[in-house]
Amino acid sequence: MARFVSKDKREIGLSPDELIFRGEAKMDEVFLRIIDFDASNLLEEDIKNLEEAFPFQNKDTVTWFNIDGLHNTQALEKIGKGFGLEKMVIAEVLNVHARPRIQEYDNCLFISLKMLRESERSQKIKVENLSIVIMDNVLLSFQELKGDVFDPVRDRIRKQKPRIRNSGTDYLAFALLDIVIDNYIYLLGLLGERIESLEDKLLHNPSQSVINEINRHKRELNFLRKCIKPAKEMVLTLSKLESDFLSEKTENYYKELLENIHHANESCDSYRDILSDQLNIYHTTLSSKLNDVMKFLTIFSVIFIPLTFIAGIYGTNFDFVPELHYKYSYFIMWALMIVLTIIMLIFFRRKKWL
Repeated sequence: MARFVSKDKREIGLSPDELIFRGEAKMDEVFLRIIDFDASNLLEEDIKNLEEAFPFQNKDTVTWFNIDGLHNTQALEKIGKGFGLEKMVIAEVLNVHARPRIQEYDNCLFISLKMLRESERSQKIKVENLSIVIMDNVLLSFQELKGDVFDPVRDRIRKQKPRIRNSGTDYLAFALLDIVIDNYIYLLGLLGERIESLEDKLLHNPSQSVINEINRHKRELNFLRKCIKPAKEMVLTLSKLESDFLSEKTENYYKELLENIHHANESCDSYRDILSDQLNIYHTTLSSKLNDVMKFLTIFSVIFIPLTFIAGIYGTNFDFVPELHYKYSYFIMWALMIVLTIIMLIFFRRKKWL
């Protein structure tokens, strides 16, 4: 599957609210979890029957309903109907290749962006689409895979941190978005450490393996930029949004998200420049080494040209070469060649060619 652009030909011409899963099934079953809380009470459980979730929307508590696995369109359609969501909202959830976006509907605020994690085995960045639906007292989060980066948020709820336990779904949504964006910065930091560690290799051993590593980091960085830059646009829109689903108290928190996504975006640009500089260093170092080799070969050739000329003269097959009959001709020829070589080396040294 392409990591940058992906469009199934069968999707062309479909209605925008068509309930079709636009992606690759990454789980066999849909996994459902509920965390229901207020300032003093907490309920956390996995549910097997969708009908168990719908009564929570009538409670005065805050309910976080998390859905892992998006390939079951019937289950998601049932969720949409149970919570009174427009068909377009579920269609957006099912479109996992969509750009990060924010859209307000009559009874909810829809937000989507990419959640990134690093594979421990391959150190390759994995991406999945995250959709968040903010309602009055219910927050729905939709993920492609089981497992996420939200454990710190769950821990804050379990440990009765007052800010999150006394706030509504808008602050809970902020906490989820904040940790996703912080994870962008964390992944960029890991990638940045590997990029910066290449500098010594470039200066001392600019081998083919180093250039392969640079190109691999460039692909990962371009992939990160592809996810982060659209998220920056979404967060910018969110920070300026005046919505009934966002209280005045939490508006400032959403503005903080903008600073974090700016940091991530600037880090992307900085590491991109570093990689470009490293490529230039690699090519410059190779050119310098090639120049040194060419200089040595040129000097070697220049020294041996007159010596070859002398040896060529006395290696001819003419009968009459007067010097050949002189007793010390051989030693004179060697002395001449040695002196000529020394003179040329001294000349090259004074010209700073050596």
